[in-house]
Amino acid sequence: MQLHHLRLLAFRAHDATEVAFAPGINFIFGPNGAGKTNLLEAIHYLCLTKSFVASSDRYVLQQGAPHFEVEGQFSGMRRSELRVRLAYVPGEGKRVFVNGAPLERLSEIVGMLPVVSFSPDDQALTAEGPDERRRFLDNIISQAKAAYLEDRIQYRRTMKQRNELLSQIGRSSSPANARVLASWDAELVRLGSRVIHMRHQFLLDFATFLAEAYGRIEEVAERPTITYDTIAPLTPDTTRADIEQAYRDELDRVADNERRRGLTLIGPHRDELVFALNGLEVRRYASQGQHRTFGMALKLAKYFYLYERLDEAPLFLLDDVFDPLDPERSEAFLTLLEGDAIGQSFVTATHAKRFAELVSLDAPTHRVIQVDDGKVVAPATAS
Repeated sequence: MQLHHLRLLAFRAHDATEVAFAPGINFIFGPNGAGKTNLLEAIHYLCLTKSFVASSDRYVLQQGAPHFEVEGQFSGMRRSELRVRLAYVPGEGKRVFVNGAPLERLSEIVGMLPVVSFSPDDQALTAEGPDERRRFLDNIISQAKAAYLEDRIQYRRTMKQRNELLSQIGRSSSPANARVLASWDAELVRLGSRVIHMRHQFLLDFATFLAEAYGRIEEVAERPTITYDTIAPLTPDTTRADIEQAYRDELDRVADNERRRGLTLIGPHRDELVFALNGLEVRRYASQGQHRTFGMALKLAKYFYLYERLDEAPLFLLDDVFDPLDPERSEAFLTLLEGDAIGQSFVTATHAKRFAELVSLDAPTHRVIQVDDGKVVAPATAS
């Protein structure tokens, strides 16, 4: 996948910006607050309809502006030309247009433009609670399998309806409510088991990608692993029927507690991923360097997994990730970006000097872009 041209309107620091990109590494430099990350954020919006930085679209819209727009011109292995525009209007929401035609659902764009983003905030992936790890998991599988994204959307809707009913039962139980709850239980088990089964199958495949990615950026012979902690222990031979039975058993076990609390207490929304190196949990025992290396390996493994499954090179967004890295890890990662294994990438930093020592910034496949005060101040044509 290649992004050739990007246009932003009333998007963060950018009033009206247009920029063209090179097919290799696009180095985006500028002071803090200049609008560098905004370019990567806009690309992410086009690929997944949301930011990797902000929790709400209203924070992205410029104050006083009636709406924001981002538009990109892409090409790839499956489609020779793809023009994607996303528009957000407060009170009306977002719309996505592909080659001028509106999509009926935002989720239809997911997987069409594969993307991997990496930022300093991703330290939460290895260092903090399970929410970030579930989001990481969901993001990859949703881009690779449309059926997973649809099941996850339906699961969330089912859980919301079930929680409302559980709250009603907690206030006033009745035989009628119990019968309705049984039907919601059946739907929860059906959808939740599908989500868990697809997560389990993905993690079995992903283990190889993670081990290879870790070895590319760290010479130490540490073995990275991911353990999936869900409603029941899983083995490579576990079937969806096995998961459904375990799910029903767990629902029976927590039934009284759920009624008291008015909440669904088990299911894929409570799953955990345990990252480990040589059997020791990263979150508890890893050094800062090991945290960074594991996080880099996760993103690199995600890239190669999506590339293989979709037969399309994802866009690689790297936002200020090199400053915390030592020279050895920086050089290893930049060497990968320059090689044939990685397609188009976008790298932000405050200064070019560090990269100039490791990479040929004036290579014909690369481009240097200077951003200042919400404007691209270098020429907006690719070299």
